[in-house]
Amino acid sequence: MSQPARAGPRPSEQSVALSALLLGAAAVGASAIFVRLSELGAIPSAFYRPFLAIPAVWLWLRLVPATAAKRGPEDLRDAGRLLFAGSLFAGDLAFWHLSLHHTTVANATLFANAAPVFVVVAERFLFGRRIGRSFLGGLAMALAGAACLLGGSLAIDPANLVGDGLGVITALFLAGYLIAVERLRHEFSAAAIMLWTSIGTAAVLLPVAWATGEPMAAETAYGWTILLALAWISHAAGQGLVVFALAHLPAGLAALGLLTEPVAAALLALAILAEPITAWQAAGGVIILWGIFIARKGYT
Repeated sequence: MSQPARAGPRPSEQSVALSALLLGAAAVGASAIFVRLSELGAIPSAFYRPFLAIPAVWLWLRLVPATAAKRGPEDLRDAGRLLFAGSLFAGDLAFWHLSLHHTTVANATLFANAAPVFVVVAERFLFGRRIGRSFLGGLAMALAGAACLLGGSLAIDPANLVGDGLGVITALFLAGYLIAVERLRHEFSAAAIMLWTSIGTAAVLLPVAWATGEPMAAETAYGWTILLALAWISHAAGQGLVVFALAHLPAGLAALGLLTEPVAAALLALAILAEPITAWQAAGGVIILWGIFIARKGYT
């Protein structure tokens, strides 16, 4: 199956899109801090991330001037495609949080960051995307940087096998979401995709959150403020910038750019939680950014 034909982005458009992607990844990276500060459990917090973002994304859709892009589904097929992409993102969030309960944070993060590999394989063999050597070299460097960022926290232990497997499933769902959104961006505006995928994500996560038996409501104004920050900063703004960028960047490069999320999380943890950054983490962050720079021109 060949990839739908469309003109490639101009260098200026790609630079803007890559900047938006990295800024979005930083905002999404803040989600780890907000979940850490939340009064609720991980899965209920994950539900509120898209749910509380829906009004903000709806306002975004209303305020943005109309363009040639669709502002919503025109039939059931359109609605199904948009909601399906949202369900893929729900799978990403749910399996990510489940993996954290069955393996180390470092292992879960590393395996979840394998998404670029799955995107490259899918786009090469399913959609005929050409993959240049520079992209493969940059991908290898960025993944090595991610391993370096996690440093000595990685643990090879048979007891972690289930959690490590859940981390890989997380990466598969994220890869599917990015590929689906890249193709939806051929037709729909970023705001429309964010609105409908947020609805789909929340609809899938609600019963999962209820099934955990954990509290579903914050007890204080502080708790609700953290949930609103998770929804508006990490989802509406951060994920919105990622979706915007996917109009001008291939899904593989976008997945690679999202490897900067743990870099942002480490910097925010230093600023907010006073968690120190080690030399290995600093080196890993630099390697990831250099790998993305190298990979940029090798994905056509």
